[in-house]
Amino acid sequence: MAVMVEEIVKVAKRAGEAMLEFYNDDVEVMQKDDDSPLTKADLAAHHIIVEALAEIDPDTPVISEESGIPEYEDRKNWESFWIVDPLDGTKEFIKKNGEFTVNIALIDQGTPVLGVVYVPDKQTTYYATKEEGAFKQLADEKPERIYSKLSDGKSELTAVQSRSHGSNSLIKELEEKGLTVTKTVPAGSSIKFCLVAEGEADIYPRMGPTMEWDVAAGDCVYRYSAREGAHPSPLTYNKPDLKNTGFLIGVEGDFKF
Repeated sequence: MAVMVEEIVKVAKRAGEAMLEFYNDDVEVMQKDDDSPLTKADLAAHHIIVEALAEIDPDTPVISEESGIPEYEDRKNWESFWIVDPLDGTKEFIKKNGEFTVNIALIDQGTPVLGVVYVPDKQTTYYATKEEGAFKQLADEKPERIYSKLSDGKSELTAVQSRSHGSNSLIKELEEKGLTVTKTVPAGSSIKFCLVAEGEADIYPRMGPTMEWDVAAGDCVYRYSAREGAHPSPLTYNKPDLKNTGFLIGVEGDFKF
C-alpha cells in the first residue's frame, strides 16, 4: 500500500499540473447535463488519472465524475474500485480562488482505504491509508502525520463550511441539534475534510447532497487522522445512484440533515 499511495500522489500532482495550464487563461465553461460547470481542465485531469490507474492497477474498475456512472447491476458486487473527482471545486477554479482539488480514492468493501487530495494552486497534498494514517505534504517537503480529535459535541466548535454554499441556516440547524458553533471557516472543495483532519476545524457539516466522488478522498483523510484506529464516518459507497444526503463529521453521535 505504501508504494501505491506514493504512485497515486504522483498521479494527482500530474493532474494538478495539467489543470494549472488552463488556470491563468480565460476559463471556457461548458455545461453538463445536470447544469454543473465543466472546463477543459476537468477533462485533462480526468484523462491523466484514468489512464494512469489503468496502468498502475488494471484489474480494479474506475468511476470518474467525467466518465459517467456504470449501471448498478454491473458494479453492485464490486469488492473494490477507484473513485475519482478529477477537479473538485470547478466553481472555485472558475473564480480563481485556488480552492480546488484533485480527488482520488480506493474503496474496498464499501470503505475508503486510500485517499489523495491534492491542492494544485497551493502545492499541498493530503493523503491517507487505512494502514498508515493521514499525512500532509507541502510541495516536495517531507510529509507530516496529521491528527484530529473527535468532539463530544459539548464544547464550543469551529465549523468549516462551503465557500460557495455556506449559510446561516446551517449554523441555526446545528444549534437546534444541541451543538454550539462559535466560529466558521470557509473553504472550497474537499479541503473542508482536510481542515478537520489536521485540526484546523472541529466539524464539517453538509446539508445538501453530494456525490461519492466529491467526498471519498477527503473522507479517507479524515477517517485515518484518528490517533488510533479510524474515526467513524456516516458516508457510504457504491450506492445505486452514488448520491449522499447531508452529513456531519467530526463529532460523536448520529446527526442527520
